[in-house]
Amino acid sequence: MSKQTEFSNKNILVLGAGVSGISVANILQQLGAHVILSDAKSADKIDKDFSQLKATGVVLALGNQNEELLDGMDYIVLSPGISIYIPLVAAAQGRGITIMSEVEVAYRLSNAPIVAVTGTNGKTTTTTLIGEILKTTGRQVSVGGNIGAALSDQALETGPDGFVVAEISSFQLEGAIKFRPHIAAVLNLTPDHLDRHHTMAVYQEMKERIFTNQHENDYLILNYDDIVVRGMAERAPGKILYFSRQQRLDSGIFVENGTITLNWDGKHTDICAVNDIQIKGGHNVENALAACAVGYLAGADLEDMAKVLKTFQGVEHRIEPVTEIAGVAYYNDSKATNPESSIKALEAFPGQIILIAGGRDKNTDLTEFMQLIKERVDHLILLGEAQQRFAESAAQHGVKNIHNTPSLSEAVALAHSLAQPPQVVLLSPACASYDMFNNYEERGKVFKDLVRRLG
Repeated sequence: MSKQTEFSNKNILVLGAGVSGISVANILQQLGAHVILSDAKSADKIDKDFSQLKATGVVLALGNQNEELLDGMDYIVLSPGISIYIPLVAAAQGRGITIMSEVEVAYRLSNAPIVAVTGTNGKTTTTTLIGEILKTTGRQVSVGGNIGAALSDQALETGPDGFVVAEISSFQLEGAIKFRPHIAAVLNLTPDHLDRHHTMAVYQEMKERIFTNQHENDYLILNYDDIVVRGMAERAPGKILYFSRQQRLDSGIFVENGTITLNWDGKHTDICAVNDIQIKGGHNVENALAACAVGYLAGADLEDMAKVLKTFQGVEHRIEPVTEIAGVAYYNDSKATNPESSIKALEAFPGQIILIAGGRDKNTDLTEFMQLIKERVDHLILLGEAQQRFAESAAQHGVKNIHNTPSLSEAVALAHSLAQPPQVVLLSPACASYDMFNNYEERGKVFKDLVRRLG
């Protein structure tokens, strides 16, 4: 069966009218499917223009969702924001309807090899960096998935000689069936999204789906320094390439004498001095190691990789410098949606931080986060649904100068009134954004706008 005809004449219900949902609905309709796009929100609550979608013949079912939507359906396609655990999906499973993610659709449509990156933290930086490294090969490179454009769009646009580079979340892997990247990377695993997956065991199981379908000629890149991730090799069908920031490996990519070094298949060579990497922090060294591993396996030249590492400035919303006002630097780390990610941001500064944190609480453990706040943060400014639990935990850990604020604008104003050089103001929420914003990108943009108005 051709990739173009697999979905032809099928009845498909796409759940979630976000970027991915709209894109995949449009693509499936154009491939000859009969598509209904449904969202629990009514049309007036969704800031999207559906006119082009309607013109292609996609049927919209917005607002009240009931089981009648499932009648006659062959497939249910889930957008990343739609949980596989919702009652409508459970009802579809009861009827024997195939449930798949938008990423699964992309895989089935792709003629190009897929490079897939997952992990709790560092996915966006690593995926973007891999994209830049692979562009040096002269081949067509598309970057998507959990960042940027929908992966199904990228898959269709990329020829068989190119690469599709995808950031993949645990949500997207819930609906993975045949998904098989030629090169996959697992960066780390720490508690996250337990509000959706409920246990670490289920969260880890979802992450491991990134490599479950790999063959022996596929590659899996694993973080040797993360014991849980290292152990995934026992269940991996493909070839394993480890990376390590902390120790020399007999085989893999690691830091030795301050230099990223490759030791693989009889080749032992230096790639780039750690001090020459543009993006700073130990976590970014790990991201660079993983990206170089992918680059090497995909055929990138080592000198070209080094050039990219020396010029790559990082991604928006990840310890992103905003501006300096009266000698105080402001940083946007809105992408830190869990404590582990915020810990890495705090570790990037020596101390004297005014930290803005809080948002939609994922109920993750706060012990290590609060211990580091006590060491490095002069003022903790909290907002959002999580602020009460965060404030109580901070007080229990002996954190001084805890402030609660009702909005991000008031948090920024308070930070500005408190800050004196050489302090820095850091937005690193350690929480999801959905209590006050549509996504972490919107939260970061609002923060940057508020800061720039201060100057």
